Amino acid sequence: MTELVVLIPAAGASRRMEGADKLLEEIDGEPVLRRTARTAGAAGGTVLVALPETGPYLAARRATLTGLGVHLLPVPDAHEGMAASLRAGAREIGPAEGLMVLLPDMPDIGADDIRRLVAAFAEDTTRPVRATTEDGAEAGHPVILPRRLMQELGILTGDRGARIVLEGENVRLVPLPGRRAVTDLDTPEDWAAWRAARGG
Repeated sequence: MTELVVLIPAAGASRRMEGADKLLEEIDGEPVLRRTARTAGAAGGTVLVALPETGPYLAARRATLTGLGVHLLPVPDAHEGMAASLRAGAREIGPAEGLMVLLPDMPDIGADDIRRLVAAFAEDTTRPVRATTEDGAEAGHPVILPRRLMQELGILTGDRGARIVLEGENVRLVPLPGRRAVTDLDTPEDWAAWRAARGG
């Protein structure tokens, strides 16, 4: 069985949520961060949740993860942005063959989607895997980065994801149903529109 570490980068400041924490928004009565962490277990490996060391949302985020068996990963330089969480995850990969980056604000990603990506990666663990929209036109998340890219991931800077690490790579694209691979909810308007489309 392919061994993976799943990194959930949850150290952001929810700056676009007008004072609320997008990671505590509820879906069917469950905070989206907890739902994502629970779903991550479908990958079958260690689940790391990157959290800020301080800040107004830290206590509530930690509390919502209670009892899930995930590993909390403090990110002292979380203010820098996404790269800080990715660097922290790269340092914690251990003997695993790959690192899945699973964003916590993508509510449509389910366990079947994660298993589909893991199966694709297992066919060639040297090749990155990335989810796309159903028609393959837009690349999104989750992403699986093979072990050989951890050194590059470990020197990323700024508030950006791993896109630059994937440049020039032969990435295997895996279509997921609909637009779930690109649906992330950053603002109150995003959440309201998603809930309206979902019917509640």
